[in-house]
Amino acid sequence: QVQLVESGGGLVQPGGSLRLSCAASGSIFSINAMGWYRQAPGEQRELVAGITSGSSTNYADSVKGRFTISRDNAKNTVYLQMNSLKPEDTAVYYCNADVRSRAWGPSRNYWGQGTQVTVSS
Repeated sequence: QVQLVESGGGLVQPGGSLRLSCAASGSIFSINAMGWYRQAPGEQRELVAGITSGSSTNYADSVKGRFTISRDNAKNTVYLQMNSLKPEDTAVYYCNADVRSRAWGPSRNYWGQGTQVTVSS
């Protein structure tokens, strides 16, 4: 079994910054893609940013130039640096990882429990 634990959410004023972290632990042989999703009240969960095992990245258009995703493979951790935050960034942010627990066999997708980010004055 694999656990993803997020941290770093909170309340920030518009224009401010936050850094989210997500650490994976448990039965891990390797981690393929990792990513951050968010879900605002009444909205569907959407991809914010993703990063491959080779550190190729992709971003939602709404966060390009403001958010940066990175990962530390030695720590099985993915980060999301969020700058120039806007009220519309308010949501629960979820970490996602595609994890292989053995050298053979398929990978499996895991989710964190979510961390609240609120952007408000």
